Amino acid sequence: MGEWQRRTAYYLLILGAVMLGYAVVYDAGMSLFEGEPITFLHALQVVVETFTTTGFGSDAPWTTPEMNLFVIVMDLTGVVLIFMALPVLVFPLFEEAISTTVPTAVDGDLADHVVICTFSPRGETLVAELDSWDFDYVIVEPDGDRAESLYEDGYAVIHEDPETVRGLERANLPAARAVVADATDQVNTSIVLTAREVAESVRTISVVQQPDREQYHRLAGADAVVSPRKLLGESLASKVTTGVSTDLGDAIDVGEDFELAELPVHRGSELVGRTIADSGIRERAGVNVIGGWFEGRFESPPAPDATLDGGTILLVTGRESQVERLKDMTLSSVRPFGRGETVVVGHGDVGKTVTARLDAEGVPYTVLDKENREGVDVIGEATDPDALASAGVESARTIILALPDDTATEFATLVARDCNAGIEIVARAEETENVKKIYRAGADYVLSLASVSGRMLASTIIEDEEVIAVDKQVQVVRTRAPALEGRTLGEARVRSRTGCTVVGVERDGEVITDVGPEFRVAEGDELIVAGTDEGINRFRETTS
Repeated sequence: MGEWQRRTAYYLLILGAVMLGYAVVYDAGMSLFEGEPITFLHALQVVVETFTTTGFGSDAPWTTPEMNLFVIVMDLTGVVLIFMALPVLVFPLFEEAISTTVPTAVDGDLADHVVICTFSPRGETLVAELDSWDFDYVIVEPDGDRAESLYEDGYAVIHEDPETVRGLERANLPAARAVVADATDQVNTSIVLTAREVAESVRTISVVQQPDREQYHRLAGADAVVSPRKLLGESLASKVTTGVSTDLGDAIDVGEDFELAELPVHRGSELVGRTIADSGIRERAGVNVIGGWFEGRFESPPAPDATLDGGTILLVTGRESQVERLKDMTLSSVRPFGRGETVVVGHGDVGKTVTARLDAEGVPYTVLDKENREGVDVIGEATDPDALASAGVESARTIILALPDDTATEFATLVARDCNAGIEIVARAEETENVKKIYRAGADYVLSLASVSGRMLASTIIEDEEVIAVDKQVQVVRTRAPALEGRTLGEARVRSRTGCTVVGVERDGEVITDVGPEFRVAEGDELIVAGTDEGINRFRETTS
């Protein structure tokens, strides 16, 4: 029996009992006060007429005050019961008539799709990544209200329980590309076990909330286990450890006027919403963009269609005046690129991953945490200026806020910025909707747990494609390029073919830094090239 049927049955039982009770009292009152004995059936008829407001027949008017008062009470009771019937009976029927019907099964022709079991905060990023690669998907959502909301928002969703064989069969799991279990740790292991029963060969990916429970997901049969907190820590640390090595040597002087700098794009910048190609950075500022951080990904070089937004950080080369022009366009401060002392605030799962990565890269750091645990150097609150000062924030280059509370992160950002106006603030956000507030508080670089883990899930599904990367090393080297002599950089398509950027040329003992696509390489030129290790190798192979 459904909820509406149960409520209707209860209402009718209560209504019948009340009417019978009133009929008994009315029958007795007519004999006792009015001196006019009537049958019980007549008394019931009067009660029904009163409750339905169809009249009182020959019994009106009553001569005694007791009976008149009783009839008044009976009238009011009838009105109340009628109004009660509206929300109990009528409104639910109306809502059901206009409500959205969520599918309970996918089209039988759907194949090579991704089955996403429940919709978590990281689901939005995962779906966006799958859409960008033209992969079909279906969300299996057990909560009816949630499934209806997702369906109305345009998501491909079915209302079924992903822990059941029926639910996964209705998602056509045997024909799927992969299944993602994205609920709690216990539910995820249950989903993995069910998926193995339904389709043994389908790739199973499970999300683990507590890193120490990863082994149980694998024991359940998961092919891949994604740990969002561990991944977030690696992504935060990558902002510090992604380095630039300069191998220019003493034979060439780039000049004091040549800078390598990073510039955060401010949220109020004119560049926000534009792509690299449409931004006019090269034409208006004259700098070369050799890399950038885009929502946790470091790209070198960035794709021409990469969109700039508040939080994008560009790694550029150029003369001081050119960098200053770009600064005006980004409305941000300019920081020299390099490594320095780092303060890590918070030493939970995310913070431990950060420090492990910093240790591996040889980056010096100090850890601040409110609890006295292993690996903590300074004990204190993240929002306490004195504690931050004790951790060395006033002289540090970077502070990483690896806190699980977004409100505390916002306040700690304000305090850190007040302690050191020039410090680079890298912050973790638990909820995606709080990212903007943390940026407004003064952070330079914010990563949300949902966004990073969503992209990582997509990367795991799309095994042959790199959706997110946290390890890239940029080199700046000097080399000859005989194959480019007599050609312009644009004609040679250096950037698109090798992934490198020519940032300067030494010609006849003079260093030229204004080298755009129209620059023609002459015989004997030595090129100053920036790019990843792989890019530099490709450049040397194709231009030697």
